[in-house]
Amino acid sequence: MLKKSANSSSSLLELWNEELEGKSDFSNYRTKLLDLIRVIASQRPVIAAANIVQRINVVSGDANQTTKSPQDLDAMVGAQLGLETVVSAIFDGSGDYAKTDHEAKFQIHRTFEGLLQQLLSLKWTEPSLIVIHGHYLDSLGLYLRHYPDVVASVVNKLFELLTSLPITIQQQGPSNNSRQARLQICSSFIRISRAADKALLPHMKNIADTMAYLQGEGRLLRAEHDHLCEAFLIMASSSGIQQQQEVLAWLLEPLNKTWTQVEWQTAYLSDPSGLTDMFADTQFMWSIYHTVTFFEKALKRSGTKRSTTAPQAAITTTTATGYLHPMSSHLSWILPPLLRLLRCIHALWAEPFAQSLTGEIKAAKSMTISEQASLLGETSKPTKGQVAPADGLLDVQREGESKENNIRNWLRGVRDSGYNLIGLAATLGEAFFRCIDGSSVILALMENVQVMEFRHLRQLMHLAVVPLVKYCPAELWQIWTANLLQPIFVHCQQALDYSWSSLLREGRAKVPDSFGNLSGSELKVEVMEEKLLRDLTREVCSVLWVLALPGLNSGLPSLEQLGPVNRIDSSLKSLESFASSSLTGFLMLNVGTALPALRITVEVFSWTDSEAVTKVIPFCGALIHLAVATNRAELRQFVGNDLFSSIIQGLSVELNAVVSAELIGLCREIYLYLSDKDPAPKQVLLSLSDMKQEDLLAFDDCLSKTASPKEQKQHMRSLLLLATGNKLKALASQKTTNIITNVTTRNRGTV
Repeated sequence: MLKKSANSSSSLLELWNEELEGKSDFSNYRTKLLDLIRVIASQRPVIAAANIVQRINVVSGDANQTTKSPQDLDAMVGAQLGLETVVSAIFDGSGDYAKTDHEAKFQIHRTFEGLLQQLLSLKWTEPSLIVIHGHYLDSLGLYLRHYPDVVASVVNKLFELLTSLPITIQQQGPSNNSRQARLQICSSFIRISRAADKALLPHMKNIADTMAYLQGEGRLLRAEHDHLCEAFLIMASSSGIQQQQEVLAWLLEPLNKTWTQVEWQTAYLSDPSGLTDMFADTQFMWSIYHTVTFFEKALKRSGTKRSTTAPQAAITTTTATGYLHPMSSHLSWILPPLLRLLRCIHALWAEPFAQSLTGEIKAAKSMTISEQASLLGETSKPTKGQVAPADGLLDVQREGESKENNIRNWLRGVRDSGYNLIGLAATLGEAFFRCIDGSSVILALMENVQVMEFRHLRQLMHLAVVPLVKYCPAELWQIWTANLLQPIFVHCQQALDYSWSSLLREGRAKVPDSFGNLSGSELKVEVMEEKLLRDLTREVCSVLWVLALPGLNSGLPSLEQLGPVNRIDSSLKSLESFASSSLTGFLMLNVGTALPALRITVEVFSWTDSEAVTKVIPFCGALIHLAVATNRAELRQFVGNDLFSSIIQGLSVELNAVVSAELIGLCREIYLYLSDKDPAPKQVLLSLSDMKQEDLLAFDDCLSKTASPKEQKQHMRSLLLLATGNKLKALASQKTTNIITNVTTRNRGTV
């Protein structure tokens, strides 16, 4: 697999092979090669360090050469990846380096110290070379953790590289290369902050002073400043909560003054038309974007990591111990303007206001090229008119960039960052849910949910709704969770039912999303429509999955705890008794929320998407447990009839073969624990095409003779195959299904 370079020492290896074809082959080749390098470096660190430094010297060539050929640049990038891999393998924090003998440590230190001195002395000025220069420096981040004496020199060098590049706002040509290179250098600060850990703490004041000086001189753009601030937050996170609070106060104070001003909110957020006025003020528009994204970064980078396995327990623990997240005190002034902003953005899609928009803004509401490429599984480099907001290059309207594309990117960036900010805030638990009125959050997110496009709904649920549900304290479920889920379940049930019916009957999903001008690309549109439908379906089922999390249903007993299958109803509890200890139980008491959720649950088994079925299985399990544990007749009837029938129907879908064992398990639980209490399960089985009364009696006899769940599932599987004439494809199929793609075979001629 490895090819020796003809132009270098025979002991050196190239990151390329002439026999490889295409990016995919090379990517796989490079991954395997880097894995091999990692293994060698962990076993022979001295040799690996010496060889990678030698390799860097070879590919770098003459240090005084101001330009390099594309081939040389590729080789330098490859060597940088090798350096990063070797340094990671040697200094990865596993403790192995501490056990390395003194002589080996001395040689490793001397090798990398020599490389670092070379890097510090380089005087490259070409933007592409400066980017590589910065990456070489940040590749040594873990080395700096162990040898912090040289951190100051690295910090100074990064600032030197940053200021050596001119500030420009032009889009094309060398000037734009300089701007991207500046951002990459700022990103190197972030990577070093992560890797070097506490080694940077003594230098925080120097970094802060330099940032303030450059900003005062007008030599630091907003996006660059935000990158450096993010690095600063990472540095502070390694020094404790108090240090984080001080850093956040310093970073957020100037934003507080502008973000909370009544004037801009009155001018731009009083109604949706104000937002269209903001689009005319490009500089202010992008300053708002950067403010929102920085709030998002501040929440992401501060605090301590929270366990996601038992969210309720995590919230209780942090509250009991008096833990206060360093961002807690800032939420009360950050969130209100953000909610008003999101509400105005959502209103751009609502009638009749949507019809009054200019053609430019209407066009800007369509999907970005990068979103289309993602749906199609394509990778594309940013081109004119297509730059993702997250790249930090969009703080002003760039020369040659259309206003339409600026607005489109801004809308996507603010919406996604706003949703994520709310979701991250929700993970703070009580600190979030007690600091703001729940009705204002629900109004901002749900007021126009019925006119949202599928891509927006998916992001809303993934980034905001799931965390809001997961981390809401039980005593606030009525205020927050019920009111949040009802409108989204009602709308999604109707929208998904319509789109899936269209896909299954007509061969094409009908979705509300706008793709812009894609004339001559009908097939691509169809693929994107189906992908949007499947993505939203899976996200809705993810919400149902969250509702069934064990940490949110701690009061729900297991079926084994419930005892004999033939218990009398007088020993059962009321559904209300689970309202505070089981989120699924609470949901069932709220009819307006429960009904659309239950409809989605039974319909998903006919929607030919096994990944969605996988996500909904835990919710089905929770419903079964509630039906067995409570005396609620309506719930028992639903589980024994509707849910049981739907699961069996789901087994007729071949794609569900990957979860057939889980579905059989649900069928076993329904029949075993409910058939003696309700006639519905037996009626469902008797309604199957080839089922006979004597077969069911024989099945009951088999169940009575074994207490093994495994054997009971096997009996259930055999009965279902017999009762349907072997028509349950998920049970008969032994094929491996790609549950990610699940692309439907359709007759193009009928579309």
